[in-house]
This record gives sequence, C-alpha cells and structure tokens, in this order.
Amino acid sequence: MTPTYFAISSAFTLGLSGLAFNRSHLLSALLCLEGMMLSLYIAFSLWSLQLNSTNSSSLPMLILAFSACEAGVGLALLVATARTHGTNQLQNLNLLQC
Repeated sequence: MTPTYFAISSAFTLGLSGLAFNRSHLLSALLCLEGMMLSLYIAFSLWSLQLNSTNSSSLPMLILAFSACEAGVGLALLVATARTHGTNQLQNLNLLQC
C-alpha cells in the first residue's frame, strides 16, 4: 500500500471512529462526516487520475456536490436543534419525542 492510499484510508477510518465513539455534540459528528466525505473525494480524484478515462472524471464532482448538500442540511439541523432544545448535545435529544 502506498503512503498516499494509507493516508486516505487512515483519514476515512479516523472520521468513522470519531463518528462512532465520540457522540457528544452534533457539531463534532458533522465534522467527522465532512472529514469522511473529503477523504472519499480525494480518493475518487486520485482514482480518476490513475485511470485516465473520461467516464470516471465526473464522480469526484458528484461526491463534492453531495458533500456540500450534506453540510448545508447538517448545519440547518444544528441550528434547528439549538433553537428548539437550547443545546447541541446528542445525549439530550430524544428523537421519539417531538
């Protein structure tokens, strides 16, 4: 495994482990998701550069667009929960009770 692929895979696994084990604030969960999406973007960009084909060159831009949409929705949810519950801690949120 080359150092580049090792760095990308370790960034993805660090984001995944941060999302799985550090569930204290909604903002930290959103940052872990963004780190995972950025590592996927870099991986798909390097993959499309290695293949030298035009078919896979649009995939990184699609990943980047989905990442931007996910960030916008996540920040909107963060603002909505901070306004309604007064905090962004995930332990205080009960999804079954509105």
